[in-house]
Amino acid sequence: MTRNIFLVAIASLCLSSLPAMAQVRLDMTRITCADYLQYDSSRQNFVRLWMSGYYSASKNNDMLDLRYLQRNTEKVTAYCKDKKNQSETLMSAIQKNAI
Repeated sequence: MTRNIFLVAIASLCLSSLPAMAQVRLDMTRITCADYLQYDSSRQNFVRLWMSGYYSASKNNDMLDLRYLQRNTEKVTAYCKDKKNQSETLMSAIQKNAI
């Protein structure tokens, strides 16, 4: 009995010392073209894949066509690089430029 309590106490101490995972909330509707262009490549990849999934789901499309994704990424990035469009939201830029 004492041994079981000891093992439970040790396990509890070990588990309590694990770092907690931080929850991060990212409002995708607030990302502007300027924000997107300033992101590093891994964050840009995350955003473009998330947006692709979001818009594909809205069209009941469950296939990911990488050529289509690449073509739309190039169009939207070129649109966002224009100085007059940098304050526009990325979702708006996608809606205007993606096929």
